[in-house]
Amino acid sequence: MSMTDPIADMLTRIRNANTARIRVVGMPSSKFKVEVARLLAEGGFIGGSEVIEEEGKRTLRIRMRYGPKGARVIKGLKRVSKPGMRKYVGKDEVPVVMGGGGLTIISTSKGVLTGSQAVDAGTGGEVLCYVW
Repeated sequence: MSMTDPIADMLTRIRNANTARIRVVGMPSSKFKVEVARLLAEGGFIGGSEVIEEEGKRTLRIRMRYGPKGARVIKGLKRVSKPGMRKYVGKDEVPVVMGGGGLTIISTSKGVLTGSQAVDAGTGGEVLCYVW
């Protein structure tokens, strides 16, 4: 089975786990996915992540985060740039999600950054997703 959009698969797994209130979700690992998970953890949307090796395959395990009484921390996830239609922004056009309460994840020449990190670094790039 070949996967044409691994980031969309990652976001869908996180969205489904969040809806079902599952504590840990696993997926095939890549350096790119590890960086996206790191940004989600820094933003407080997930509890953390780790890469484990099972039967010669690397798996990314994400610990989901919920508030008091099981309230969801992640209200929404949206894949922006897709393989069929990429979306790029310049350094002055970086979108802000939910008035700054959300997170924009951008793939730049300086690595995978949040929208605010990209603005601070003075770079634009491909808008991967919005999280709020």
